[in-house]
Amino acid sequence: MVAFFCLLIALSGLLVLDIATGPALLKIEDVLATLVGPAEADLTLRAIVWDLRLPMALMALTVGVALGTSGATMQTLLDNPLASPYTLGLAAAAGFGASLCIQNGGWGLNPSFIVPFCAFVFACLASATIYGVGNIRGMGTDTMVLAGIALLFLFHSLQSLLQFKATPEVGQQIVFWLFGSLAKATWTSVQITAAACLIALPLLMREAWKMTALRLGEQRARALGVNVMWLRFVTIALISFMTATAISFVGTIGFIGLVAPHLSRLFVGEDQRFLLPMSGLVGALLLSAASVISKILMPGVLVPVGIVTAVVGVPFFLHLILSRRRIGI
Repeated sequence: MVAFFCLLIALSGLLVLDIATGPALLKIEDVLATLVGPAEADLTLRAIVWDLRLPMALMALTVGVALGTSGATMQTLLDNPLASPYTLGLAAAAGFGASLCIQNGGWGLNPSFIVPFCAFVFACLASATIYGVGNIRGMGTDTMVLAGIALLFLFHSLQSLLQFKATPEVGQQIVFWLFGSLAKATWTSVQITAAACLIALPLLMREAWKMTALRLGEQRARALGVNVMWLRFVTIALISFMTATAISFVGTIGFIGLVAPHLSRLFVGEDQRFLLPMSGLVGALLLSAASVISKILMPGVLVPVGIVTAVVGVPFFLHLILSRRRIGI
C-alpha cells in the first residue's frame, strides 16, 4: 500500500508538471489555480490548460495504464518476459491500419474518425491471429510469441511499402502517426480511451487469482480448476480491446508495456491482484514522464513521445535479454 500511495503522489505531481511544461512555460501555481477555478482564470491561460495541455496529460495517463496493464497480462499469459503489445506486433498492426487509411485518403470519410478506427481494427486482427495460432493443436505459448514477432516484422514491412509508394505529403503524415504522439489527444479521445480502461480493467481484475495460478504452470493451474483456454481467450480479448483503443489515438508507443510490468514486480512480486494495478500506475508514470521529457528536449518543439519511450526502452530491453539465461522464446 505504501508503494501505491507513493506512486499516486508522484503521478499527481507529474500530471501538474506535464501541464505546466511546453512552449509557453507556465507557473505551477497558475496551473493549479486554473485547474481548481477555471471560471476565474485568465482566458488565454484557461485555453492553454483546459483545451490543449490537460487532454494530452490525461491521455498520457490513460494510455500508460492501458499499455502497462496489457503488458503485465501478456507476460503472465504467455509466460514470457519479453511479451508486450509492442513486441508482439499489436502496435505495428495498428500502425499499418492507420497508414493504409492515410494512404487512401480515408476513403472520403472524416480522418479523425476513420484513421483511429482502422488502427483499432488491425490491432484486433493481430490479436485474433496470435490467439488463433496458439489454439492450433500441439501449439503452445512459445508459438504465440513467435507468431507475434512474425506479425511485428510483417506489419513493419507493409508500413515501409506504403511509405515507399506514398507521395511526400502523405508519407509525412504516415511518419508523424507512426512516431507516436500525444499531440493528437482531444477530450473525445481521452474519454473513449478512459472508458475502454474502465470496462476492461475490472474484468481483468476478476481473473487475477486465475492468472496468479497460471504463473505456477499450466498443469498446476488446471489442477486448481482453471480453464486455461477460456482464461486466455477472455484476457486476450480484454487487453486487445484496451490496447487497440489506446494506440489507435496516439500512434505507436513502444516499450511502456514491456518495462512497466518488470518494474512493478520489484514492488509487489507476481501476485496479479497487485501486479496488474501496479503495472498500470507505473505505465502511467513512465508515459507521463516521457511526455514531460519530450517537451523539454528541444525548447519550442514537441518531440513525439514515441521517440522518448524508445530511447528509454531499448537499453532496458537489452539489459533484460543479457541478464537472463533463458528468455523463454
